Amino acid sequence: MSEWWTYRLTSFLLFSPRTYYRTIELYNVAVWPAQIAGVLLGLAIVALLVVRWSRREQAIALLLAACWLWTAWAFLSQRYAQINWIAPWFAAAFAIQALLLVIGGVVSGRTPLPSRDVQPPTPAIALVAIVIVGYPLLAPLTHRPWATAETFGVAPDPTALATIAVLALVRGATRWLLLIIPLAWCSLTVLTLWAMKAPEAIVVAAIVVIALLLGSTRARKLPHAAGRS
Repeated sequence: MSEWWTYRLTSFLLFSPRTYYRTIELYNVAVWPAQIAGVLLGLAIVALLVVRWSRREQAIALLLAACWLWTAWAFLSQRYAQINWIAPWFAAAFAIQALLLVIGGVVSGRTPLPSRDVQPPTPAIALVAIVIVGYPLLAPLTHRPWATAETFGVAPDPTALATIAVLALVRGATRWLLLIIPLAWCSLTVLTLWAMKAPEAIVVAAIVVIALLLGSTRARKLPHAAGRS
């Protein structure tokens, strides 16, 4: 048996890059035109972040929950499980995230967004829009076929990244609970992509770091804003 220090990150990779992207391609073909619906849902979330509507937190949480639940079943359970034996556990985690979004954001209303009196957090909203519109473009930019593009609401990576970006706007302790599974998934994604020598690993890591920085910066500013109001 090889010594543990002889192992590399690639030693734990259960599939080849070609198999991974072929799985995404077959999935995209099977669920088309769900990708269009995913982008439209994402743009609806961006619009809800901008408008002043009393029920927008519940609407956003419900839309995100639907995307997490769909991804859990359609991709992780039905497709990714064919090449990764851990995928069913991921699917269960995504379903739990959907449930947490429903409980925290829809039922109990514990995901408060910026009030009408606070200046709109444009950078965080822009990050959400960039993930939804820009993440699928990584396929042609990295010389992959369009059929392997990953879309919000349909693929797990952009769904998790957009959720983290949305949570950068949320106040309260519930935010940290809702971040656990998306951050765990993105960490695994970075490791997987890095092992495959895919440049998307840097993109995923950068988006997560930016979203967390925006969230922490906003959290520090909120007490001062409240003191002036």
